[in-house]
Parts: sequence; structure tokens; C-alpha cells
Amino acid sequence: MTVSPFDSALYGPKYADRDVARLFSDSAEIRAMLIVQGALARAQGAAGLIPEISAQAIHRAALEVQIDPSGLAEGTAANGIPVPDLVAAFRAAMQAPEHADWIHHGATSQDVIDTALALRLRQALGLIEARLDAVLTALADLADAHAATSIAARTYGQVATPTSFGAMVAIWGHGLLACRDALDEVRRRVQVVTLGGAAGTLSVMGDHGPEVRAHMAEALGLGLTEAPPQAERSAIRGIAAWLKATLLACDKIAVDLLLLTRDGTVRLGGGGSSSTMPQKANPVGPATIHGLVIHGAALATAFDAPHWDQRDGGAWFAEGLALPQMVVGTARALTLLAEAEIGVDPAAMRAGVDDPTGLIHAEAISFALGPPRAEAQARVKTWAAEIRADGGSLIEKAGLDPADYAPERQWGEAPAQARAFAAAVRSR
Repeated sequence: MTVSPFDSALYGPKYADRDVARLFSDSAEIRAMLIVQGALARAQGAAGLIPEISAQAIHRAALEVQIDPSGLAEGTAANGIPVPDLVAAFRAAMQAPEHADWIHHGATSQDVIDTALALRLRQALGLIEARLDAVLTALADLADAHAATSIAARTYGQVATPTSFGAMVAIWGHGLLACRDALDEVRRRVQVVTLGGAAGTLSVMGDHGPEVRAHMAEALGLGLTEAPPQAERSAIRGIAAWLKATLLACDKIAVDLLLLTRDGTVRLGGGGSSSTMPQKANPVGPATIHGLVIHGAALATAFDAPHWDQRDGGAWFAEGLALPQMVVGTARALTLLAEAEIGVDPAAMRAGVDDPTGLIHAEAISFALGPPRAEAQARVKTWAAEIRADGGSLIEKAGLDPADYAPERQWGEAPAQARAFAAAVRSR
């Protein structure tokens, strides 16, 4: 296995959403940083901070030059960041020293790197949004179709009361729906221009600084922040927290599917093969999601560290190690859910509810026999123990009408919950 399976030729298709992963390639990062350099120069030219002719030349060259990432590797290792060598390579590639000297005027490396990241996160979040919407649409259809499909609810892993599979799906979906509702705010906060100069004060640009920043934001289609974001990292922490929350919402679905496929109540299309057991169709998709969630939750701890002073090195580097993997892994988890072929066996689901012992109705029967409630509960508990030991029917022991304990008489709001979720998704 390679150091990062997300970039592996062997494991990449399993763990990485390739469309999103491309946004975090070396070439994509360099292209984004050049776009930022071009926008910076153009904004400075418009503000009269650098010659207009040089600004136009730099902007045009930023869209045209090609810089090999491998040529920046040695300098990146020495400097900790690629920008110094990128600026030098850009100046050389322009072959116009009278203009190239104005490249990167008054900016600092973090301005370029973080703004380039914002550009790529905008694209990545757009792709994630599309995948999230696809999952929600599929779950809405599934919940609606099985709003009245009986299944035994479980608490603490044990059979509890009747519910419907549609209501179970609605629980899955509401977790993702909450993430979808939060996405616009995450996007607003993280898709911003970073331009503060060496210590976040834009001192080199003087009175022109705010104007240049505003021009850049407009040109790049990004927002502005009230405070320099170089050391105030709440926006980056916010996207990391959102990615973790989205992964956990995916995990709820994945883990429940792993449990449901054990007894055949749910079957997944395209199961994986075993190397030795030909009868198996392993639920690889849910298992992969579960692995991505465990990994993503561990990565999320990288964002807990404070950023020292006006700018930090180590904590910022840790973000760069963790965030791309979280973004790509979240997109992959959603893609796996969107592509999942969930086959439902209503008869197998109902069999768990139609257990002849009737123990699934113990709660309802204890209420039917009361009050006093404590006495009714004690009797039902005694009968349940007898049935486990000797067999029999709890409904018969209680002398109640079996018709009153058909699933549709005992599942409460379950169908309504399923349909309400489906309606909420479709009304967006």
C-alpha cells in the first residue's frame, strides 16, 4: 500500500472520488496559485499600486504559463512551501523582467496558498453537493416506497417494537439533510480571499490594501472576511467539522446496512467476492464507507491545534495534510451511497415482526393491561421469561385479540415519518 491510498493506482478507485481528487493534484494547486497571482496583479493595477501594463501582462501570463511541479519540489522541501520557487519560476517563464518584478507584490505565501485552496474547495463542495443531493433523492424514494414495509426496530441491538423500513431510512436521511442544510454557511465562510501580507495587516500595500482585496474577491468570485484568516482558523475548522459530520451521517447508513445484510432482509447489488468462499457477496461499499469514516474522524483531530501568533507553520501544515483526504473521502462515501443498489425483502422483514412468540409487542401489551403500570409490566416480564423457556404466545397469555397486534396497528408514526422525510427532500 502506498503512503496515501487516495493517490494509489491500486487503491485510489476504492477510497477516492477521482473527480474531487483531481482538484488536489500538484498541477491543480499550481494552476490555482497562478490564477491567484494573476488576480492579485490585476487588482493592484486597477488600484494604481503597480503599473497597469505590468498587471495585464502578469494576469495574461498566469493563464498561459506551464510550470512543472517536480521543478519546485526541492525548494518546497527547503522552504516548507512552494510559493517562493513558484514565483521565481513564474518570473522566469514570463521572459519580461520589467513586468515580472511586480509578481507577488506585497503578498505572502499563505495568501496565495489559502486563496488557491478556496478556489479548489469551491469546486469540490459543488461536486460534494451534487453527490449529497443524489443520495438524498435516492433515500427519499426508498423511504416513500417502504413507508409501510414492516420491520422490527432494535434498541441496544435487541428486538424492541414494530416500525417500518421507510421510517428507518428517514432516520438515515435526516442526518444527511441536516448536513445539506448547513452546507451553504460552510461554503460562505471558507470560500474567501486571504490577503493580509506578512503579518495580516497588508502594510506594504498601505491604503490600497482593502481595495486590492475587494478587487481580488470580485474577480475570483470569493468572499471577504472581517478579520485576517491566517491565524483565525474557525472557517477551516468549520469545514473540517462539516466533513466529519457528513461522514458520520454516511456511517449511520453504512453500519445499518452491514447489519441488515447479515440476515438477508436487505441485499446489496454488486457485492464483492471472497478469495475462498464462493457463496459470499460481501457488502464492500458500506464497509469502505465505515473505514473512510474512521479515518476521517482521526484526521479531524488535526484541526484542534491552535495557530500561534499572527501566522503559524506546523498547525497550518497539519491542515494541509488532513483536509484534502477528508474532502476526497467524504465525496467517495457519498458516491458509494448514491450508487448503492439496496434490495429489500419485505417478507423477510415482516417475519421478524410476525414472531409467533409476540415478544415484540411486550411494551404495547403492558400498556394494554394497565393500570397499574408497574403490576402490568411485572406480569408481562414473567410471561416473557416463561415463553423464552417453554414457548408460547404473549398475546394469548394476555388474553388479547391478535388482530390488534398486526404491525400496522402498532407502528405508530413510522409511515408518516417516512413520507414526511421524502416530502422534505422533494420540496427543497
